[in-house]
Order: sequence, then structure tokens, then C-alpha cells
Amino acid sequence: MAQERTIALDAMIASLLEEKKYNTLKDVFSTMAAADIAALFEDLPESSLPLLFRLLPKELAADTFVEMEPEQQELLITGFSDAELRDMVDELYVDDAADIVEEMPANVVSRILQQADPEKRRMINEILHYPEDSAGSIMTTEYVSLLPQRTVEEAIRRIRRVGVDKETINTCFVVDEKRKLLGTLTIRALILAEDGTQLETLMTPNAVAVTTTEDQETVAGQLAKYDLTSIPVVDGEDRLVGIVTIDDAVDVLVEEATEDIEKMAAITPSDRPYLKTSVWEVWKQRIPWLLLLMISATFTGMIITSFEDALSKLVILTAYIPMLMDTGGNSGSQASVSIIRSLSLGEVELSDIFRVIWKEFRVSILCGLSLALVGFLKLLLLDGMLWTTEYNGVAVALVVSGTLLMTVIAAKLIGCTLPLLAKKIGLDPAVCASPFITTMVDALSLLIYFGVATAVLHI
Repeated sequence: MAQERTIALDAMIASLLEEKKYNTLKDVFSTMAAADIAALFEDLPESSLPLLFRLLPKELAADTFVEMEPEQQELLITGFSDAELRDMVDELYVDDAADIVEEMPANVVSRILQQADPEKRRMINEILHYPEDSAGSIMTTEYVSLLPQRTVEEAIRRIRRVGVDKETINTCFVVDEKRKLLGTLTIRALILAEDGTQLETLMTPNAVAVTTTEDQETVAGQLAKYDLTSIPVVDGEDRLVGIVTIDDAVDVLVEEATEDIEKMAAITPSDRPYLKTSVWEVWKQRIPWLLLLMISATFTGMIITSFEDALSKLVILTAYIPMLMDTGGNSGSQASVSIIRSLSLGEVELSDIFRVIWKEFRVSILCGLSLALVGFLKLLLLDGMLWTTEYNGVAVALVVSGTLLMTVIAAKLIGCTLPLLAKKIGLDPAVCASPFITTMVDALSLLIYFGVATAVLHI
């Protein structure tokens, strides 16, 4: 239903544009959210984009511009006059302007900064100075600060005077003369308090804060953990330098989740939408990992080759290699994904490694025994009908079932420890997920299989 409405809206906009009914278009846009307008612009011809964008009111235009893809933003900036670009930059919040500057080529960045007023230019450059993916790189310097000795009446007057240019006024921040963070104060508390009440008696002291170098994913986690809509960012001397708002935290979580999913699928992360990415770029993202995994998978071939004589004596063993390798890979992936998720949410640390191993060991015993029992019955009752009299059915079933049990145990222990060790040495735990763990477990399951088969069947 939503897709049908979108198609109908696209057709209506195209029709109104063709008929040059610009006033009607303005009325339609005024009823839409900025994100919906940006999504609509993606489906329209680029030639019509500048005209449609100029129909938007200033504030809505700025909000829509932030939601657009970098390619469309660059197209618009190129077509803007200096006055139009100046108005646009003035309407943007500092953190949004900094994000846009990071995505643009050098000549476009130079033009944006030239049209920004000196104070905004300074603030943009300040944000760009912080390390990528840090709290400082996603914060905004547009917040309301209040002195503790002020009264509620004075605070409300200040908010009315400066709040219009701030990203949020729902939470204000109490600081001393040196900008040291003392506490936070919600607009709700101000409105409900008596006019003469001093802020230092009304504020919430010991506010949760993050430093400028804190990882952005950790910052998003803090906002979620404490149910905050914004969190203060302080420097090394506890001076307030900015805030991170919930909308930026949501963007970070989406970005980090997408990046982890891509890494877990052995794809080089990309910030471009799938349909906007060329075939050549998709190839470049995927082929390095595929080559690496292909080469690493040759180890399994070498193991099979080394036991070629044993397999020739009992060919039926070959039929169960795919099942054992897939079961091991799936078991390892389950454990690794659980630990990666727990790491991202701050639920486990490297210090918990022995607790994690002990828990996964017990889980692996239960899973392994269940699979081994079902596998043993399957081999005897179903697969046994395919065996010829030269095979010892019970012995083969015991070999396969025993290998299942040991493979599941080994796979889950590898799956739970690798992400923790990767985190310890500074690697992204997601890199150690499915592809690499599966490759390692494949080789290990074969070694276990042929070892058990050699010992039990004497081949």
C-alpha cells in the first residue's frame, strides 16, 4: 500500500511539474516531511531537482537538504548562487553542515566555507578536527548553556532569546564561568518551577557525559542506556564543548549495524545505497574477500587430499563431509553473532572470556548431543537402507555422530572467543564472524572427522 502511494505521488508531482503548477507543488511539499521529500527527489529526473528544491520554504529546504544523498547535494550546491548557498548554510545546524562538508569534493567544500559566517565556519572546522567516528565528530556546538546562579525566570528569557538557533532546548546544560559542566536541566523542570528558583537547586548534578574522543557507537549506547535525548560532550578538563542528540545517535546505530552486517558477510563496507552503487563498485567491495576466502578454503582441499587413501577404502564417509562442515560453520556463526552483539551493547568484555567459554561449552554439549543423537538415528534408519553389506552401519553412524558432537563443541568455542580476542587487539569483531569462522571450522571438522574415522574404523 505504501509503495502504491509513493508511485501515485511521484506521478502527481511529475504531472504538476509538467503543467508548471508551481503553487500547487509548494502546497503539496508543505504537507510533507523532509525525509519524504528527499526520498521523492531520488526518483525524479535530476534536471528538475533545482527547480523543485527552490519551491521549498527555507527551513524545510534545509531539513530536506540534510536528508538527501551526497550526489544530489553536490548537484544543488553547484547550481546555487552565492546568496542561495549562504542562506542554506545559515539554516543548517553545525553538525549537519560538518557532515555535508565531509562528503563533498574540495572545490565544493571551499565554496561552502566561504559562504558560511565566520562563527559557523569556526565551529564546522572545530568538529572536522576531531577523529572520525568519535563523539567530537558527530556533536553539535549549538546548545543552551545556563549559569547556576540564574533564576528560572532569567533562564527562560535566555532560552527565548538564543533557543531559536539551537538544535534542541528540551535539555539545557548548567555550566560555570569556565564552561565546566555542572548538571543538566530539562525544559519541563523549568516550566514547572517557581520563577525565583535558582538553577543550582533545580538542576540534575553529576550528569552523564562523554569525552570528545569517545567512540561514536559507545555514545549512542549511552543515550540508549540512560534514555536520553541528548548527551553532553566534554573535553579533558570537563568543559562542555558540545552535545550529541538522539537523531545523530540513531544514524550512528544504523551506520554501525549496516557496517557490521556487511563485514559479517565478507563485504567491504559502503555508505552508498545498493541501487546507487555501480556494478564495478560492488565488484570491488566483494572480490578481495572472495579471493581471500577462496585461497583460505584450499586448506580444506588439502586435508581431504591427505586422507584420500582412507576415503577410497570407505567411500560412504565422503557423503557426510558437507553435513559436518555446514553444521560446524553454523554452530560457530551462532556463537560469534551472539558475542558480537553483546560486545556492541557493552554486555560482555574481554574480562568475561572464561564465563563466556564456560557458558558456550555447556550450550555446545547440549546442541552437540542433540545433533549427534538425531544424526545417529538418521544414519541407521534412513541412510542405512543405502548402504551395502560391506559397510559397518553402526560403526559409521558412531563416527559421524561423534564427529558432530566434537565439531559443534570446537566450533562454538572458536566462535565465542575469536570476537573477544579481535576486540582486544583492536580489530573489528564483525570481521571474525561467519566467513572466517566458517573457514576455520571447516578445516577443523575435517581433521576431527578423519581422525575419528581412522581410530574407530581402522582405515
